[in-house]
Amino acid sequence: MSQALHYGERFAGRTAVVTGGASGIGEAIVARLGAEGARVSIWDRDAEGLKRARTVCRAAHGMALDVTDAAAVARAAAETEAALDRIDILVTSAGITGPNMPLWEYPPEEWRRVFDIDVHGVFNCCRAMVPLMQKHDYGRIVNIASIAGKEGNPNAAAYSAAKAAVIGLTKSLGKELARSEIRVNCVTPAAVATPIFTQMTEAQIEYMKSKIPMGRFGTVEEIAALVCWLASAECSFSTGAVFDISGGRATY
Repeated sequence: MSQALHYGERFAGRTAVVTGGASGIGEAIVARLGAEGARVSIWDRDAEGLKRARTVCRAAHGMALDVTDAAAVARAAAETEAALDRIDILVTSAGITGPNMPLWEYPPEEWRRVFDIDVHGVFNCCRAMVPLMQKHDYGRIVNIASIAGKEGNPNAAAYSAAKAAVIGLTKSLGKELARSEIRVNCVTPAAVATPIFTQMTEAQIEYMKSKIPMGRFGTVEEIAALVCWLASAECSFSTGAVFDISGGRATY
């Protein structure tokens, strides 16, 4: 991820954890947070990708981690806090699409795998991080959902349902923490050209593009820009909210 752009020090003194930060949207978020002064820990199950992203993005910390393992996430949270002194920001970007096929043909084990990573992984990370943020009465949590979670993509029932669950989780947690200084929001991108496309068929990719009025896919840098505002102190009066970044696709 390029570090050519230079930003201010909006996140000076802040620390962040980005799951799935070794590639795609997650890596772009790591790069932008770091460019704006944050000390960032990358959590990703891809150890080699993690090593590369830490070097490219100059991340302060990293852990090879499976977010579906609640005990491992709890340990990682404690170890990351010890390494970075505190945790101010959590961005849950780890996720998979699962196979593209009609629901009645969907393998149950693949359905569970999508939910384990895309929903239970978000739950595990939020559950581990909130108490660390509560110690300082400050935090920003940004969950990466999808426009599919609002509209439902055909032949992607597991992914659509999982991202709808992330939206619901975000709304609930945001309300639970509303009287604190911890804000919880999510973003719902339309399709963005990332390595996750390798998990999809060409027909599914073209379908998603056809639904975007702008006629193009989003970029990881565009997603990172929105996420970083939501992760900042400037985002003070929004919580439990859903922010679309869909090239005009979203209708509500």
